[in-house]
Amino acid sequence: MSDDDLADFEQTEFTHDGKTRAVYRKGSGPAVIVIAEMPGITPKVLAFARQVAEIGCTAVLPHLFGTPGRDPNASKLFAVKTLASSMVPACISKEFVTLATGRTSPVIGWLRALARAEHARCGGPGVGAVGMCFTGGYALAMAADDVLLAPVLSQPSMPVGLTKAQRRSIDISPADLEIVKGRCARGLTVLGLRFESDKFVPAERFDFLREQLGEAFVAVELTDADANPEALMPPHSVLTEHLIDEPGQPTRAALDQVLDLFRSRLLVTA
Repeated sequence: MSDDDLADFEQTEFTHDGKTRAVYRKGSGPAVIVIAEMPGITPKVLAFARQVAEIGCTAVLPHLFGTPGRDPNASKLFAVKTLASSMVPACISKEFVTLATGRTSPVIGWLRALARAEHARCGGPGVGAVGMCFTGGYALAMAADDVLLAPVLSQPSMPVGLTKAQRRSIDISPADLEIVKGRCARGLTVLGLRFESDKFVPAERFDFLREQLGEAFVAVELTDADANPEALMPPHSVLTEHLIDEPGQPTRAALDQVLDLFRSRLLVTA
């Protein structure tokens, strides 16, 4: 894919607690916060956002890192350089938790405020959220606020799984997790996506989520054979880089399951 100029997206800014970031928005109807994976808001992340808009929701993309619209896949070398240019600043930023267990990233406060502002702007019963890879667990932490009705954890990769404790955890504080568990007991569904071989998203992490959230955690786990073979990295990004967007493909079925969650929780009438 070539770079995407985002011409069909509205660009605004959102400020909370002294921090201002660009926000890209497309569509109408209830908001879905699309929190991009590394290296940022790539053309394939934008393609996913357009599919969210097509079902009748407003796709809202906060710019947290990287260069919006840049295609990282011009070559393997360019992909590595692009990823490094986004990941190194994020990993050393105090806003993002990458190694610690039992912590919610500070950026979640800003994202929760954005979700509330978009709910007020877009209407509907609440908002949805998708976190991907580096931000995969953010949708779970955001669900400690009851405005979030449809959290999706796509290949949640933090904290980095160097130890058993890190593999059997996700980037959310115990206090926030208890709130989410209470909401799950009252009917919240949390959708999680991963490839079975993905070392960035160890099986222990999904086991942990099953133990904590019970039947409210719906896991979609795909095989390597399900991944797009044209991707430059091993199977990882379910909704973007490794998606085969064709009927009958398991990754397309996973995407449809995500969109159906948004339909059932956000596109409802009283």
